[in-house]
Amino acid sequence: MKLVTWNVNSLKVRLPQVLDWLAAHKPDALCLQELKLEDKVFPRAEIEAAGYHAVFIGQKTYNGVAILSPQPIDEATVVRNIPGFEDEQKRLIAATIDGVRVVCGYFPNGQAVGSDKFEYKLKWLAALTDWLATELKTHERLVLAGDFNIAPEDRDAHPDWKDEIHVSEPERAAFRALQDLGLIDSFRLFEQPERVFSWWDYRMLAFRRNFGLRIDHLLVSPALREACRSCTVDKEPRRLERPSDHAPVVLELDMGA
Repeated sequence: MKLVTWNVNSLKVRLPQVLDWLAAHKPDALCLQELKLEDKVFPRAEIEAAGYHAVFIGQKTYNGVAILSPQPIDEATVVRNIPGFEDEQKRLIAATIDGVRVVCGYFPNGQAVGSDKFEYKLKWLAALTDWLATELKTHERLVLAGDFNIAPEDRDAHPDWKDEIHVSEPERAAFRALQDLGLIDSFRLFEQPERVFSWWDYRMLAFRRNFGLRIDHLLVSPALREACRSCTVDKEPRRLERPSDHAPVVLELDMGA
């Protein structure tokens, strides 16, 4: 089973790239973030023509998340936004695909440590953690995928990126709280090269210099740990013309394990 997370930074702009990637890689579930479009203009027809079903929640200009799968997705399994957390921003969707609970999130950026948006980020993370504790009781096989906007360790950030948003101690503590639920960073189950990132700023030749952050993650429940076969960052889409600033992260599971 191939599960992928990709912040596309506008599905309208990046739709051709997404369709090409689906055709080439054939994932069993593709979690998308930052759709930046309302539900009424979601490109359902184009995605279905590519052989995929989709569930989504979006809004104009900002945020928005979706899960794509070649299998029909039972709407009865779908959850949109964090239950019990009042929020106008469309940041989370969950669905069950082939017996795996897939949770796709676009975590708040936070803007700057100590700002109102930073406090919102920490509250959102706390609400997510509380809800996932309940989800894990009923879904033994669960994957939390998305743009976390957190680089959990120093090795997940360019060395010059210190004491600022994405790498601050409160954010990393929130990431550890998710791990305390039993969730495992699938990328770190495998030996990886140094300085592997999933996001690079459009400015300052950041991609060429590999001045980036690993902020896109796939966390797996303990029941899926032994099924993990690989977790890699596909940098090829970042090399395209008009790319997203994020690259897809790909998790391979052997569900027969």
